[in-house]
Amino acid sequence: MGALTPIGLGIEAFWEGLKSGKSGARTIEHFETDRFATKFAAMLPDFDIAQYLNPKEARRMDKFCQYAMVVADEALTDSKIDVENIDKNRVAVMVGSGIGGMETFYNQSISFKENGPRGISPFFIPMLIPDIASGQISIKHGFRGPNYCAVSACATGSHNIGLAYDHIRYGQADYALCGGAEAPVIEMGVAGFNSLKAMSTRNDDPATASRPFDLNRDGFVLGEGAGILFLETYESAVKRGARIYAEVVGYGFTADAFHITAPDPEGTGVQLAITEALKAANIKPEEVGHINMHGTSTPLGDVAETNSIKKVFGEHAYKINLNSTKSMTGHMLGAAGAAESIATILAVYNGLVPPTINYITPDPNCDLNYTTNEAVERDIKYGINNAFGFGGHNTSVVFKKFED
Repeated sequence: MGALTPIGLGIEAFWEGLKSGKSGARTIEHFETDRFATKFAAMLPDFDIAQYLNPKEARRMDKFCQYAMVVADEALTDSKIDVENIDKNRVAVMVGSGIGGMETFYNQSISFKENGPRGISPFFIPMLIPDIASGQISIKHGFRGPNYCAVSACATGSHNIGLAYDHIRYGQADYALCGGAEAPVIEMGVAGFNSLKAMSTRNDDPATASRPFDLNRDGFVLGEGAGILFLETYESAVKRGARIYAEVVGYGFTADAFHITAPDPEGTGVQLAITEALKAANIKPEEVGHINMHGTSTPLGDVAETNSIKKVFGEHAYKINLNSTKSMTGHMLGAAGAAESIATILAVYNGLVPPTINYITPDPNCDLNYTTNEAVERDIKYGINNAFGFGGHNTSVVFKKFED
């Protein structure tokens, strides 16, 4: 696996940040925020692309693609796969972005206004499109298997994990890199989400602004980064003696069919996604020990997801260690489902559920066990990650503890 997150660059740093309950939110300094209702975000700490890519390569990629390239390399290194001696025709790549090259579009729009058509870079379109990360990764490594991505807003990363899982399961690939990347912390990104009234405006204390399930939550915190998983067949992993973090055993993908941004208060689509995931994994609800919830820290979303979990799991819902890692990382949009799947996998692998931080005042409408403020040790056989996106896209992916 590989990750760039606001609480740590790389898998080890990400896990340390999760365990310790670290907040990645801080005041924005790379552009002027006087006119913005929200003046902070969860941003990558001390990230310098020059440490990973040469300047010429970097200039031809939007930040989201840069993040994906770095994380894909980490995932391959972490897997210890011999990249040069595998069948590259059998390697799939599904890495997407919910928004794509927003910064590129913004900058090129300014250039067009100032200089006309001649001011537009020949790399404008390739840098912009959300599927370019998959293309760039395959070009760098020579991977010729299925190559594309799902784009489903904040469910993008999880959808790509499911697609990669299917390509392997159906015999169309032996290996896959899958996940998501996002770089939305720019003027237009912050202004757009402010216009939706979706983000927290707790400018006096950014570190505590993302507070899922707390009574005084006032919106999500915008985040950035990338998460990518390297999947392969069970037989391949065992044969080469790979470290296996977990098994992907099922998913559920559904739609709310309700509203472009608001969650369905009845949670019908979410319930269906979780139910389909359990069915695909062939497990009973009471076998689930941990759920990494979508948990965005919005007034409506947290209640709707909580109620959906109650309806699916019944009394067992109160016995599950739930959490929202967005309390630490902010909302990484198209990268969220992948980064939070990695967090779920690490919880299963290490037997430790990271906390939901910034939980201060209980909300009577959110009364489950959200693993508040401190990590909790727990042997987890099955963990689930939920990720939902604007447009009513719902994903629920099940990960199983690997037992030799």
